[in-house]
Amino acid sequence: MTTTEFAAILEDTSKRIEGDIAWSEDEDHSPALEFTGKVLSDSGWPLFVRGSINSTAGCLTFALILKSEGRIYALDMGKDHHNPQCNQVGEKHKHRWVETFRDKEAYASDDITAAVSDPVSVWKQFCAEAGIIHDGRLAEPPVIQGELFL
Repeated sequence: MTTTEFAAILEDTSKRIEGDIAWSEDEDHSPALEFTGKVLSDSGWPLFVRGSINSTAGCLTFALILKSEGRIYALDMGKDHHNPQCNQVGEKHKHRWVETFRDKEAYASDDITAAVSDPVSVWKQFCAEAGIIHDGRLAEPPVIQGELFL
């Protein structure tokens, strides 16, 4: 995929998700919760979004994924990122597709103002930036009760 094609996807204002989204347990049985949702568009891009939250670690990720290429745009909160050029990016950063590094290069972002502890507000900001209309609501993540050690 070229940078021009990526820009066309991001600028496509017809991207939308229909219906409510609920979190579910991670298939690997980690303490994380996750969701996926199909992204529709007039252009027919084969897109979906994936969300992941680990409240114990204070990490949150929302990613826009093109089925043929993988992640093309993402927001990560609560974890540092090491770029291919060996520079560290802070705990709140974004990834944008570039031909050279695909999605491996991140940049610091201060335009997401909601906190990791408020994933619904972060989701609304992410959707606005990614040009996605969500015709529904994202549920609050359920509280995961840890196992008791005996």
